[in-house]
Amino acid sequence: MLRILAAIFFAFSTLAGSASAQDKYPSKPIRLIVPFAVGGGTDIPARVLAAKMTEILGQQIIVDNRPGAGGNLGTDIAAKSTPDGYTILLGSISAFAINPGLYKKMPYDPIKDFEPIGLAALGPIALVVHKSVPASDLKSLLALLKANPGTYSYGSSGMGSILHLCGESLKMMGGGLDITHVPYRGSGPMMVDLSAGQIPMAFDGMPTVLPQLQAGTIRAIGMGTTTRARALPDLPTLDEQGLKGFECYFWATLFAPAKTPKPMIAVLVDALNKTLDDPVVLGRLRDLGFEPTPGTSPEKLAVFLKSELAKWAPVIKASGASLD
Repeated sequence: MLRILAAIFFAFSTLAGSASAQDKYPSKPIRLIVPFAVGGGTDIPARVLAAKMTEILGQQIIVDNRPGAGGNLGTDIAAKSTPDGYTILLGSISAFAINPGLYKKMPYDPIKDFEPIGLAALGPIALVVHKSVPASDLKSLLALLKANPGTYSYGSSGMGSILHLCGESLKMMGGGLDITHVPYRGSGPMMVDLSAGQIPMAFDGMPTVLPQLQAGTIRAIGMGTTTRARALPDLPTLDEQGLKGFECYFWATLFAPAKTPKPMIAVLVDALNKTLDDPVVLGRLRDLGFEPTPGTSPEKLAVFLKSELAKWAPVIKASGASLD
């Protein structure tokens, strides 16, 4: 009898200890893997989120940059990390929605290998042209391109990048436009050539576009998001201008490795939501050209991810882009 009582006592003690440890989560620093280089368009918003979430959680969130293979390297490291709540990932559109259709072999499954935490922000992308292009809106630009097949080109930050696929979407939804893709090694050199008139048009995000718009070297045709961007409130979206359903943007999300305990996910969701409710964080993200998405949830992110995969797969196939 004493042995039975001792066993029961031990079981309850173990459960209580486990619950207590879980209640204390997090009890040590959390690693946030960013699968791109320091200072890039994904790294900077990650650090803004990490700083505020550190304050909320009472434990430091350490940004760990693991660039390579278009985001696949760092994302795979996160997928294979111990699901103990102490490794999370800054998910990007390339690693989660584009690369699965671009690479012949993927080291991870974007659905099965991760637990969604939440969608943090969208990064609006605009269609812009060099100031010499005789078009001021989508209608006049489409008319120009259709009247001059094979004459015009568009730049991107690289083969298979979101900016490349924005251009391919324009070609498809614009009625099979005959325009040539010119890939660059990043949006920086692409914008240099666009502002100099070496290429006539491109898609790009607000941090790169806004300085050139202010300098008068380029002209904005329309926003790729279905709602107008806070940074350019007077610029109509391409959807508004007749390209119904056109959507093209960056995004920043948080994921954890699959099988991370649900109570820990709940703590991280709460911290992310509180972070996105902070006026300072909202202002900082908007200054970086992102549109914060407060009120996020794992369920919303799961649905969003599946819709993004379905949206970009046919565009990637039509573009012919493929990487080993």
